[in-house]
Amino acid sequence: MAKRHRIVSVLSVLFLLLAAAGCGKAQSNVEQIQLPPGFRIDVYASGVEGARSLTLGDNGIVFVGSRNAGRVYALVDEKGDGSAVAVITVAENLDTPNGVAYGGGALYVAEISRILRYDNIMTNLRQPPAPVVVTDRLPQERHHGWKFMALGPDGKLYVPVGAPCNICASQGEHFASIMRMNPDGSGLEVFAQGVRNTVGFDWHPATQELWFTDNGRDWLGDDLPPDELNHAPRPGIHFGYPYYYGDNVPDPEFSQRPDSAAFTGPALKLGAHVAALGMRFYTGTMFPAEYRNQIFIAEHGSWNRTAPTGYRISLVRLQAGKAVSYEGFAEGWLQAINAWGRPVDVLVMPDGALLVSDDRSNAVYRISYENRQGNN
Repeated sequence: MAKRHRIVSVLSVLFLLLAAAGCGKAQSNVEQIQLPPGFRIDVYASGVEGARSLTLGDNGIVFVGSRNAGRVYALVDEKGDGSAVAVITVAENLDTPNGVAYGGGALYVAEISRILRYDNIMTNLRQPPAPVVVTDRLPQERHHGWKFMALGPDGKLYVPVGAPCNICASQGEHFASIMRMNPDGSGLEVFAQGVRNTVGFDWHPATQELWFTDNGRDWLGDDLPPDELNHAPRPGIHFGYPYYYGDNVPDPEFSQRPDSAAFTGPALKLGAHVAALGMRFYTGTMFPAEYRNQIFIAEHGSWNRTAPTGYRISLVRLQAGKAVSYEGFAEGWLQAINAWGRPVDVLVMPDGALLVSDDRSNAVYRISYENRQGNN
């Protein structure tokens, strides 16, 4: 028995050393990130394989989806200061569980063609119950089939269905749309159309209106089309895909197309091929007042552009409900033409810090503001 305890102890020490080494490497890389004065970035959690979409549970617990890893994680800040964050695998062997949402004590997980719900998840992180299938009526196509997901201020679950192609007029209103449903899966309906592929959206904290990112098509060159930030203040708006992009510019794929007057252009054009994914309004009080109710966007980075672009956190500023500027906020995941990390999502924590997921470095970072005097 004593020998067994010694073996377990040695294995435990080795595990801790390996974890520390991985965290040290991530911290070494993250030191390359450039931020405005007063801000700092640290590794919040490492070893989160394929870290993608983020959602906040109770007591500061963060749930993280993934794609190829097929897992959903819970990040538990055991000391409450970010110095000791446990990574717990809540679910595994799932089909591209990118999207996660939390509400009413339940964790919702979006797979390719269905939505799962894990009830009473907060008290069962290490042994979650068998999931309830909320719906299995979503398309099975895998091209742009991974999903972001969030519970809206109306209590409904919002889930996009991407276009099943690079550029095509797909059959069925579910494709290239943002859908919504009741949390039990009933009342499934299309909220917005003409949305090629959104992997991030949020609601303005004052107006409760939906804003979302949308990825433009490929193979029109390095500088076309722009990714987009869109604004959907009501249901039923069509944003132009596949017939138009940007400021209702006709797509050359189609010789015949509907009149552009039927479509709504972007609230703001973003960089071409930056792969704008997760976005959040900043609702915390840690950052200076100038950042409040502004939009942070995770740019995953280009995959086929001659000179890579994106690979950063950008900031969109609003004035009187209009997007007026677009700038870099956190940059350095891209070094020359080599990217050591790819930001996917952002999340505002209860203390006002901003978390950033990275599915290339398998990490989640924490951006904080240290020079806080006079910010309130």
